[in-house]
Amino acid sequence: MGFISKKASYPPLGLLTVAAMLPEEWELRLVDMNVRKLRDKDIIWADYVFVSAMIVQADSVRKVLERCKSLGRKTVAGGPIFTTGHEEYTGVVDHFVLNEAEETLPAFLSDLKKGTPARMYTSAEWADLDTSPVPRKDLIKSSDYGAMNIQYSRGCPFDCEFCNITSLFGRAPRTKSKEQLIAELDSIHALGWKGCVFIVDDNFIGNKAKLKREILPAMIGWMARNNYPFTFTTEASINLADDEELMGLMVQAGFDTVFVGIESPNEDSLSECGKRANKGRDMIASIRKMQQSGLEVQGGFIVGFDNDPPDIFDRMISFIQDSSVVTAMVGMLNALPSTKLHNRLAKEGRLLKRASGNNTDFSINFIPSMDHDYLIGGYKRVIENIYSPKQYYKRVTTFLQNYRPGDKIKFHVRYNYVLALPKSIIRIGIFGRERFQYWKLFFWSLFRRPKLFPLAITFSIYGFHFRKMVKGVR
Repeated sequence: MGFISKKASYPPLGLLTVAAMLPEEWELRLVDMNVRKLRDKDIIWADYVFVSAMIVQADSVRKVLERCKSLGRKTVAGGPIFTTGHEEYTGVVDHFVLNEAEETLPAFLSDLKKGTPARMYTSAEWADLDTSPVPRKDLIKSSDYGAMNIQYSRGCPFDCEFCNITSLFGRAPRTKSKEQLIAELDSIHALGWKGCVFIVDDNFIGNKAKLKREILPAMIGWMARNNYPFTFTTEASINLADDEELMGLMVQAGFDTVFVGIESPNEDSLSECGKRANKGRDMIASIRKMQQSGLEVQGGFIVGFDNDPPDIFDRMISFIQDSSVVTAMVGMLNALPSTKLHNRLAKEGRLLKRASGNNTDFSINFIPSMDHDYLIGGYKRVIENIYSPKQYYKRVTTFLQNYRPGDKIKFHVRYNYVLALPKSIIRIGIFGRERFQYWKLFFWSLFRRPKLFPLAITFSIYGFHFRKMVKGVR
């Protein structure tokens, strides 16, 4: 974010969506703590403070709630951390509005208007996304963020043991209409935004038929009418590689990146965690197919499965290099609340503590099958290897050689991004220990793949970030 003079990656989409469900006559103020500090006067200004967070923000959210309580302001708490563990916040939260707000918020607002709000609102029903409003993007300053975000669907047809998406959103993908999606694109475009838009769905391709029949054709038309202002990134399962028509439509619509949960090159570990879409396939060939279709594949990987063999770390390193997945997010397995993994380990008496929510902090919240010190050492070796300058830049070059972006993808020249180039030259090309690899990639991409030169510089900055992260956790 520092290279492009931004304060945070994405706006808090959950809070912006909830804000759009509140009464029109309410006066609202949003404080994104990734962007600015929460001041006492912000809390005192409010009648009610609505708080949402994820597990990784547990320490911060407790401090916020305690501040609100000490300042005499009532709190309304919702979102993943409270839906999966509200018991831990008894005494510091006045009202819990859990599960999906489309289902539970109306009852709270009705009771509040009558002066009889209850302490807890929950629902076992899944929300009809036709009722979900356009998020209140007017409550943020878009220039603070590296990208904008929208949600098209909730739920995932798969049910991986370690994942809590199905417990939060179900297995039947629920989607918004094409009219809703276009309205959200219009709202972002009205901000003057040009650049990346992240579609935050946990599996964008959960309903392939609707995407091909309605959604992607509508996006293609909208992008053409508006002179291609956005590029899109999203998350999808690896079986996207099996559908050339779908990949082609996504690229036409402006998608250039997908995050794919690859998890492990070990078949037994994939069986253990229920990652059935990844089993019995040549995953490197699938990744190559997506790359050559115009989609950069960012990969999620996990170590710490019961079935991980002693050589899993070397196999992980080889897989990442051979697949040329530049952004390889490798983390340690942790058991999140409300997952099948959490339930199984609890029955086996192997749970140690609540997960930190950060799978790269060298913590594990259960007793692993593998020797703990061996697991930690192996994980350390993986991330140090894949983000060493030599390995990382080799992966970048291999990817850029094979990558064929869509012809509608535009790099939008913005002041902040222009400044990123001289910043990268100084911080990486002059003072960075990877300066040799940086300049080699710089001139190779400039003369051999000039269209991809901005992407090459972006990857150089990513690499700087990843090495800084590795050094920090080490």
